[in-house]
Amino acid sequence: MAVELCLLLLLLFCGSTISEVQPIYKPPPGTLDFGFVPAKTYDTGAYHEPGAIGILFKIVHAFLYLVQPNTFPQDLIRKLAQQQFGNTQGDYQKAIYYEIGFIVSAALGLLFILLLPLVGLCFCMCRCCDNCGGEMHQRQKKNADCQRSCFATFLFVASLIISVGVLCAYAANQHLTNQVRGAKKLVNSNFKDLKIFLNDTPAQIDYLVSQYNTTKDKALSDLNNVGPVLGTRVQEQLGKEVRPALDAALTMAGAIRETKEALENVSVSVEVLQEGTERLHANLTEVKMHLSNTLNDSACSAAQAASTCNIIRNSLAQLNINANFSGLPGVSSQLAKINDVLKIDLSSLVQKGYAAFNDTPDLVVNQTRNILSDIKSVLESIGSNITTFTRALPVQKILADLMVHLTQSEAYVQDYFPLVEQYDFYRWLGCLILCCMLVLILVFYYLGLLCGTCGYDKHASPTTRGCISNTGGNFLMAGVGFSFLFSWVLMIVVVLTFVTGGNVEKLVCEPFEDKNLFKVLDTPYLLNKHWKNYLAGVIFKNPNVNLTFEKVYSDCKENKGIYTSLHLEHLFNINELLNISMYTEDVALKIEHIQINLSKIILLDEIGKENLLNFSSSGIDGIDFSAYLTEINKSVTKVDLLSFANDLEARADQLPKGALENALKGHANNIRMIHNQQVVPLEQAMSTLNQSIRLLKRTSSELMVKVKNVISAVNAAQDLINNNASQVIVQETKKYMDTIIGYFEQYTEWVKESISMEVAACKPIANVIDTAVDIFLCSYIADSVNTFWFGLGGSSIFLIPAIIFAVKLSKYYRRMDTEDVYDDTENGNNGYHKENLYGIHNPVFTSSVEQW
Repeated sequence: MAVELCLLLLLLFCGSTISEVQPIYKPPPGTLDFGFVPAKTYDTGAYHEPGAIGILFKIVHAFLYLVQPNTFPQDLIRKLAQQQFGNTQGDYQKAIYYEIGFIVSAALGLLFILLLPLVGLCFCMCRCCDNCGGEMHQRQKKNADCQRSCFATFLFVASLIISVGVLCAYAANQHLTNQVRGAKKLVNSNFKDLKIFLNDTPAQIDYLVSQYNTTKDKALSDLNNVGPVLGTRVQEQLGKEVRPALDAALTMAGAIRETKEALENVSVSVEVLQEGTERLHANLTEVKMHLSNTLNDSACSAAQAASTCNIIRNSLAQLNINANFSGLPGVSSQLAKINDVLKIDLSSLVQKGYAAFNDTPDLVVNQTRNILSDIKSVLESIGSNITTFTRALPVQKILADLMVHLTQSEAYVQDYFPLVEQYDFYRWLGCLILCCMLVLILVFYYLGLLCGTCGYDKHASPTTRGCISNTGGNFLMAGVGFSFLFSWVLMIVVVLTFVTGGNVEKLVCEPFEDKNLFKVLDTPYLLNKHWKNYLAGVIFKNPNVNLTFEKVYSDCKENKGIYTSLHLEHLFNINELLNISMYTEDVALKIEHIQINLSKIILLDEIGKENLLNFSSSGIDGIDFSAYLTEINKSVTKVDLLSFANDLEARADQLPKGALENALKGHANNIRMIHNQQVVPLEQAMSTLNQSIRLLKRTSSELMVKVKNVISAVNAAQDLINNNASQVIVQETKKYMDTIIGYFEQYTEWVKESISMEVAACKPIANVIDTAVDIFLCSYIADSVNTFWFGLGGSSIFLIPAIIFAVKLSKYYRRMDTEDVYDDTENGNNGYHKENLYGIHNPVFTSSVEQW
């Protein structure tokens, strides 16, 4: 059993050695799923529920506490076990003090055993001499009826108490027999659990070993995917500088294209605006001329139209263009330079840089092929070594030997169990006979009470009592006789079982429940004067190992693994069997030797950089943006033509109906048409020009500085790849190594947890101890025996008052040989009154020849 757990200790040691590697950075590795250690459920429930009789058990426990309230005498037990009891004068005093309750109770029992038969003998001899109530004569008293009723009541109560005691004793006797008959199932359940314990342990060990493949497969998966794993990590670290630089270059390439589009829009928009404003100016001039001719008509001279015509005539100056685009400078030279810049596709060059950088995982794969094959060989060798050492351990042989011993023990128990049941039957029969003794006495008492009560006639004289009443009295005296015969025998059994069962409860069961018994067993040098820790000396041959009965029992009670419970790490030197740290260090060393060269990555060549410089010198920063913005911010015309047309039409409506009104409205419609056909397109062209000019202004702002910053960022990222990438690679390689080793650390942590709580869970061992001590010895035997003597002893004690009351009461039920007769006038109805006194007025003594 111990050797089979050598492997478990081996795996635990793996965890301790691997954990000695202190990585600089320990990222959380991917969580591995090792599944659940295969384990079967144990059937034995080492707990006994006595049922209704448990109330009696608690009463007996309370009585024993009254008899013996002292704490468990650990010191005395230790001295007794070490054969040193009596060396000190106070030992006997302490023992007597502890056992004083049992001693006093046993002494009273012995006194009962000695005196009651002697009293019974003297009582019989006394009655034979017509004394002690033996004289068949009853003196009459006025309170005779009251005395008879009291004696009958007291006897009935005493009989009831005795009956309860008999029932308790019988219930305890039957309970013990029932438990013995059912104990075979519990014993078989314990043996079955022990077999499961032995059979499942190798499978659990094999499962732990097999789960190394899960760790190995995960590590191999990461090694096979070294590009996505290590390469991606290196790429992510370098990408913190590389990607922003390339993004900036790509953004600048987009800015070049936008600049070209903006310059083209400016060039087209300016041309459209220049042509449009010239045409608009000509049309507005023509409209003003026609309006002036209309206003010079004689109709405007009329008093009703003069003022309106003057107002219109004064507003004609507003019909003119406001913005002048003819003087704006051209952008053809800048556009030509931008077109030259765009002859080189900067975006394509930047994308090549992206592609080269994104090939980092492939470069890692190509440059780590040889080292990875060596690491895979190391991982395979670890697995083969674990398998080899597992097969080298004599686990199966030890388990087979233990299984043979277990099978033999089970066969022995099965063979002798019928004998146990047979002896238990004899015990049950003996206890039943003891109960029957009391039942016989009770039968006589109950019959005596029944016959005496039912057959009693208060009008009958003592010498003329009926047969039934007389029989009742005889039954009572028979019960008294059997009480004297059986009581001392019953008390002998009570004293013996009381002293034995009570001390078992106080010295074994209660200390076992509160674990004080284990503290005594764990006393250094107790069971072996040369061994400090007896259990460690037996298992490890090293008594200095701190292994105690209490700790082993508690751990097994919690269903922990036997490896943890028995501290089997002290049994084998696993470091000599397999040093896993050697392999992990080898893995770490090989991973650290990974060399990756990224100098082939070109982010942006010189052509691309020169292209950026040409863009910065394209001259867009020399455009007169203020001249453009000044004209753009102006309106196309000095007045809104729609408003002017609406106002003109409104004033025409103020004139008298006629040709003048119609002419002015025609001019208003003509102005609206000019606005829709010429002014609106010009406004749209101005909007496009405004957007393009503002874009060019933003782009040209510090353009040279921006381009130099982009080129500097690209150069810095390229320098990082060419000169400093090795540091990043080393750092990420260590992280990668920590991830790989982290899988093994997960595995060893899982193994330690499984060994501690799941593998070879020793609950069956604790169940065997609980079954033997707590259930069989304490719950089955001790509680039943203690309840038996409790009921039997109580009944025996109450035989004493029952004897007294029965003797007293029988005098009122039995037919007397003589009686007292008194004359009513002389005695004033004192004594027994009889209507026919045969003419005798003085007290006379009459005798009868009737015999009992």
